[in-house]
Amino acid sequence: MMSLPFYQRHHDHYDRAYRHKALQSAVSQYQKETKSKSAVYAQGSTAYARGSAAYRHASAADFSLESSAAYSRGSSAYDLESAAYSYGSTAYDHSAAQSKRSAAYSLDSEALSKSSAAYTHGSESINKLAAAYRLGSEAYSLGLKDYNLMIEDQSYKMSPKAKRAKQHLISEDKENEAIDYSVPIFTGREVSVSGITDTEEERIKESAAYVARRNLFATGEGVSVSKVAKSTSEEERHEKKSRKVAIRESAERVALKKTLEDTQAFHKKLNQDKLLHPPEFIIKPRSHTVWEKQNVKFHCTVAGWPEPRVTWYKNNVPINVQTHPGKYTIENRYGLHSLEISTCDFDDTAQYRASAMNVKGEISAYASLVVKRYKGELDASLLHAGTVSMPLSLGVTPHGYASRFEISFVDKFDVAFGREGETMSLGCTVVISPDIKRFKPDIEWYRNGVLITPSKWVQMHWTGERASLTLTHANKEDEGLYTLRVVMGEYYEEYSGYVFVRDADAEIPGAPGAPLDVQCLDANKDYVIVSWKQPAVDRGNPILGYFIDRCEVGTTHWTQCNETPVKFARFPVTGLIEGRSYIFRVRAVNKAGISLPSRVSEPVAALDPADRARLRSHPSAPWTGQIIVTEEEPAEGVVPGPPTDLQVIEATKNYVVLSWKPPGQRGHEGIMYFVEKCVAGTEEWQRVNTEIPVKSPRFAVFDLAEGKSYCFWVRCCNSAGIGEPSEATEATVVDDKLDIPKPPGRIMPTRNTDTSVVVTWTEPPDAKELVGYYIESSVVGSGHWEPCNNNPVKGTRFICHGLTNGEKYIFRVRAVNAAGLSEFSQDSEPIEVQAAIGGGLLHGVCPELSGKAGGLTDCTTSWEGMHESSQPIFDTDALLKCNAKFNRDPLPSSSDKLGSTGENNMREMVKDAVTSAPQKVAAKQATAPSPPYDITVLESVRDSMALGWKQPKVTGGTEITGYYVNYREVIGGVPGKWMEANIKAISERAYRIQNLKENMVYQFQVAAANLAGVGTPSLPSQPFKCEEWTIAVPGPPHDVTYTEVRKDSLVLLWKEPVYTGRSPIAGYYIDMKETEAKEEHWRSVNEKPLQKKFLKIGGLTEGVSYVFRVRATNQAGVGKPSDTTDPVVAETRPGTKEVVVDVDDNGVISLNFECDQMSPNSKFVWSKNYEPIEDDSRLDIDTKGGKSKATFKDLGEDDLGIYSCVVTDTDGVSSSYTIDEEEMKRLLALSHEHKFPTVPLVSELAVEILEKGEVRFWLQAEKLSGNAKANFVFNDKEIFNGEKYKMKVDQKTGLVEMIMDKLEDKDEGTYTFQLQDGKATNQSSLVLIGDVFKKLQDEAEFQRKEWHRKQGPHFVDKLGWEVTDDCNVMLKCKVANIKKETHIVWYKDDREIMVDEEHDFKDGVCTLLISEFSKKDTGTYEVILKDDRGKDTSELKLTDTAFADLMNEVCRRIALSATDLKIQSTAEGIRLYSFVTYYVEDLRVGWVHNDTQIRFTDRVKTGVTGEQIWLQINEPTPQDKGKYTMELFDGKTAHKKTVDLSGQAFDEAFAEFQRLKQAAIAEKNRARVLGGLPDVVTIQEGKALNLSCTVWGDPTPEVSWLKNEKSFVSDANCILKFESGKNVSFTISAVSTLDSGKYSLVVKNKYGTETSDVTVSVFIPEEEQENKKEDKKSKV
Repeated sequence: MMSLPFYQRHHDHYDRAYRHKALQSAVSQYQKETKSKSAVYAQGSTAYARGSAAYRHASAADFSLESSAAYSRGSSAYDLESAAYSYGSTAYDHSAAQSKRSAAYSLDSEALSKSSAAYTHGSESINKLAAAYRLGSEAYSLGLKDYNLMIEDQSYKMSPKAKRAKQHLISEDKENEAIDYSVPIFTGREVSVSGITDTEEERIKESAAYVARRNLFATGEGVSVSKVAKSTSEEERHEKKSRKVAIRESAERVALKKTLEDTQAFHKKLNQDKLLHPPEFIIKPRSHTVWEKQNVKFHCTVAGWPEPRVTWYKNNVPINVQTHPGKYTIENRYGLHSLEISTCDFDDTAQYRASAMNVKGEISAYASLVVKRYKGELDASLLHAGTVSMPLSLGVTPHGYASRFEISFVDKFDVAFGREGETMSLGCTVVISPDIKRFKPDIEWYRNGVLITPSKWVQMHWTGERASLTLTHANKEDEGLYTLRVVMGEYYEEYSGYVFVRDADAEIPGAPGAPLDVQCLDANKDYVIVSWKQPAVDRGNPILGYFIDRCEVGTTHWTQCNETPVKFARFPVTGLIEGRSYIFRVRAVNKAGISLPSRVSEPVAALDPADRARLRSHPSAPWTGQIIVTEEEPAEGVVPGPPTDLQVIEATKNYVVLSWKPPGQRGHEGIMYFVEKCVAGTEEWQRVNTEIPVKSPRFAVFDLAEGKSYCFWVRCCNSAGIGEPSEATEATVVDDKLDIPKPPGRIMPTRNTDTSVVVTWTEPPDAKELVGYYIESSVVGSGHWEPCNNNPVKGTRFICHGLTNGEKYIFRVRAVNAAGLSEFSQDSEPIEVQAAIGGGLLHGVCPELSGKAGGLTDCTTSWEGMHESSQPIFDTDALLKCNAKFNRDPLPSSSDKLGSTGENNMREMVKDAVTSAPQKVAAKQATAPSPPYDITVLESVRDSMALGWKQPKVTGGTEITGYYVNYREVIGGVPGKWMEANIKAISERAYRIQNLKENMVYQFQVAAANLAGVGTPSLPSQPFKCEEWTIAVPGPPHDVTYTEVRKDSLVLLWKEPVYTGRSPIAGYYIDMKETEAKEEHWRSVNEKPLQKKFLKIGGLTEGVSYVFRVRATNQAGVGKPSDTTDPVVAETRPGTKEVVVDVDDNGVISLNFECDQMSPNSKFVWSKNYEPIEDDSRLDIDTKGGKSKATFKDLGEDDLGIYSCVVTDTDGVSSSYTIDEEEMKRLLALSHEHKFPTVPLVSELAVEILEKGEVRFWLQAEKLSGNAKANFVFNDKEIFNGEKYKMKVDQKTGLVEMIMDKLEDKDEGTYTFQLQDGKATNQSSLVLIGDVFKKLQDEAEFQRKEWHRKQGPHFVDKLGWEVTDDCNVMLKCKVANIKKETHIVWYKDDREIMVDEEHDFKDGVCTLLISEFSKKDTGTYEVILKDDRGKDTSELKLTDTAFADLMNEVCRRIALSATDLKIQSTAEGIRLYSFVTYYVEDLRVGWVHNDTQIRFTDRVKTGVTGEQIWLQINEPTPQDKGKYTMELFDGKTAHKKTVDLSGQAFDEAFAEFQRLKQAAIAEKNRARVLGGLPDVVTIQEGKALNLSCTVWGDPTPEVSWLKNEKSFVSDANCILKFESGKNVSFTISAVSTLDSGKYSLVVKNKYGTETSDVTVSVFIPEEEQENKKEDKKSKV
């Protein structure tokens, strides 16, 4: 798998498919496939032209061998010009293509034709190798110049590959195919200083030329007959140059010449040895699976200098082509090595190795070949004794298929690294034989052993040959071990690889990583528990807690569920709506900020699992997952019974979760629940959910006092009523029931591959509900820790990948559960990252000792080149087996000296070491120790040498039982065979080897043993010469160790030198330095020599690593220093405990030490002054479990000293306690006090006033037995229990009290309580006289009166005020002891305020709402409570300062209610406005324009209209553009609202203003009738009608009249007049019935038209009408 692009895995960013940079340069130029830019085209054309000229000049010479001199002088020129030519070739081809497509290149047509001719001759010059060799110095200078011109344009840029889509991390091992990445070609100057020899340079040039010609003519690029047919005139015309071009080229030659001189000077200064480098596989051979009789070919590419020699091996046996003619073909073509195997058969199935070697080293790469046989064929080898044995794979199933398929994986994915949010893909090609089309495999993917199903996060694909899995949006939940399982019938094969997902970059620097694995547990109707896992990354700031968010499915609105962060990784979410579906997410928070949210949980529906059978549900919206719940019709109501099985299922500092079962008696309707609580030991039950009953049989109780004990019970309710309570729970303490785990122990790293290390550890003691572990690594000395996993891992073993080969790392582990993350474990021992020899085991864990001279030279291994996937993983069982094997076999060299006796002794020795049953169990759990180290000579005489060494860093989980020493002679630098120095194990880390030869050189090695066996011997020591030491100064001290390491101190221990010199040891000097400091930084800790052999060194700097050494001194001087200690970091490990001194009730003094990091084999070892305690007459030691006690029998001066305790088989757990004279005196005094005790008091005698004014005297003892007694004394006279004094002694709580109903004047004096409990006594007194007594008496009287007041209605909280969200003022007070008859009356300035409705005292709060509060509401407000029991008053003055404070708050609320500024255009200008709830004069308003206060004028003015605050800008101009800010000042703070009146906003507003202005002008000046005409006129016939009105308009309107909608003009009967442009008159001298009708006055100008109608009705008098009728009759 290609977890990272190959160019990021290697440091050398160049195309690794070619062996040398020079060859890369030439070849890669011919492989460029993209279009060249026009600048490159022009330069390439010039390059062709000059190349052609160079060819014509050179072609005049003979094709003789003498031209080789020209070649030698211009070889470098040829090389560079070849590159230039190839570069230009591509430029020409693509430029020509562009010229056909773009008219922009028409101006360059002449240059293009010249380039064509140059290219033709250039092609001919390459076809003729000899002619190419004779390219002269002019060609060199011209070609290099042009080439450098192109480099200036193209160097250090990506090759012009086609643009591709964004790459994702594709998990396929495509490292050998660099198909998606091109890198810059470093040629030109870099080639000239490559440091290669002349011979190698020639070979490179020949290779480059060959590859260039091959690629050129294989593709046919540039070969054209038409180009050959170019005329000579075109060539001559091509040679003509302008003066400008000639001058430019001359200047370029001068610059180029100087550059070449500088390059050659630099080339001479280079040391060629520094350019040598060992072999390295650029392309490794790949494994193959083929059928029989097919051919197969392995390929590899090797880089190195000098050129490596490659040898092929089959199963580690060199392949000899001569002995197998025709079978094997080995080729080497230009750095590409291949091995071809013809006609493969089954015997060719093997592991093949390519080994590359040069003077700098050797490296190997491995590949496997699997040759498959068709199922229908039989191997002749199966025929035996006339019978045929069919292999299992040839069985036939009922379907007729083979019962066993061979499944193999090709192109397997490797360990992958990704980041949150990225897309990752794992892929693997699957080969199945036989291939039966009708029988297809089942492809299954697993993560950490759990089957993966497709989802929006995971996509799977199977093409028939290749299986792939894609993580569309990687999250830390996706991290784990991925397994591909291919199932064929009942048979399957698997392949696995680990995927690591790192945290995404935080949006806020320093914010922690996102939580992960959010799950919903125990969902119910309105309740769900959300759990998650803590992130591994906090980015240097501890995580303070977590926020939980919920979102209803189908919406995008997230709601935060908790106001304050919670630390516990589980949280109950309540208040869900039944039937709705929800998703959840979690965010971590530290002091830097809040993390990115986690991946959302799976949707969960708020449903009661117990009621699902009674619910009919269906999805109302499939895309939301919401569920509509419909319950059955309820039957007749039945009061439900009590719930059952009530229990506390979870308790933390923040909440307690209750769980219960519904009652059996509940009727047919749904039930709900009320939860009640009480403090343990009382019967004061309080309802928790007072307002809304809960529907789910789960409930989380918050707001509990931490540390207190509570009891709970639950009642059921329905429409029929509330049932009886359930049984109460046991008393539950509000505290975290789940503790944060302790750190893991015994961190042991072991080598695995070149980039990974196996880390094992032990589970922390008393661990509960562990989620997993986080592992971190750090390069030694860097101080920077990186997480190795981001998803907690189960188990106690993990492979840390992605490490840097050759670096030394240390590791640490922390455990995780819901309560939090443990402290980090102690750091592991450093380990260097490199492949384990023998397939993943520790180097030298199970070696075979031999007589080879491996100890005198640096051993190298050929395993470095092994591919990671081919290296086995470290296996603890294999390590144990290896150790067991070593235990059974004697040392290989022991047979030369001891024969069978040595072997038997060894076996007996191991046998004796493992005898008892407990030891056998421990041996099974333990492993053999690691090798001792730092072997040094402590003393040397003529025939013996004393050795010292350091204890193994890994003891193997049990105590080391002894050591075995081997030695060998070294003659002439050649070591001999190993010999055993001791047959029986020695317990000390020092040993004298006898019977050595004087002046002989020896080497030594030491092996440690424990109950698991003998460990690996150490590496051979340095050669030491056995000779008599005659120096006068002492030898080095040995066994220098440290203990009791703390953040600022440690204790150093050592043993005296074996060789004391010529006089006794006078003392010791201790030296120290920081680990990384140089030798000259050693400094002495003590100025005067120490007589003792231990020293506590203080003044260390926390976190700094130190080393120490010790020197002995005598009269002759200071001797040789000891070996330095291992580096030790000054730090106090988490969980470190100290020795504690204790004095029990009987006065017994003891030292106590606890250890929670013990292994089954750990022991407590006590010492005095760091020497074993041999005299047990003064000290008793008792050890039980993880606790050890050292009890002094009779503490005295003989016991003075330093007492230390060390716990074996731990990571240095130790502590000490110093008893000097002062401490001894203190302990003896404390012991005497315990022997003759007093009753300890928690508090002395005190007095307090009770609620009714009673006086209570009390004291409390720490504890009292049932026989404790108390005497009460007043003024030296004992008083007794009676009417005046109420006395009580509570032995359980230790409380002693006396209560007096009233404090009178005669009670002034001294009160004393005397206690006696067995032989312990104590007393306490209290003096109450003078002012103290008077003050107490007054306070008691006040309290008595106050109590009487509270017997009636009274105020709990006095009258106060608050401003509501609507900016109104509410006067409120809290009252108590209210009944229905209680009345409340409000007053202002002694005048009663009439309230519309009577107050109901809901929640015990009385309120008076004052709307739109202003100055008129200032005054004194009073409220009175009264009923038949009494009355109480409360007063509030809202004047002066109090009124000002209130108005400031009102103004603040009004300012906060202001809406955003908006822009409105008017006919006068532009108005900016904002609405507030209401406006008061105390709210000061200011306006700012572009940060300048606005001065108001007639053009720019502000005002308030109702709730609108506005700024009017009349006749706006461009100078009015800008940012406007409205400032509302509430008396303390200015609240601002801003709007930007510029750009488009100003343009639109100004345009609207212009439109409105024109409309206003039109409305103002349009023609209109101002008045005068009535709507209806009734007139008698014959009368005169005169109508007049006034019209207006600018310009003067036109006036016309209509009668009955027809035009009407003036005549003799009707006179129409229009005078002075405004007066209109209508006159009829004598009206008749014909004049009746509708008359319309129409006025009109350019701004509009208006019509005014008047109806004229002419009537005839009744007499005339009758006369007319009679006239008509008479006529008839």
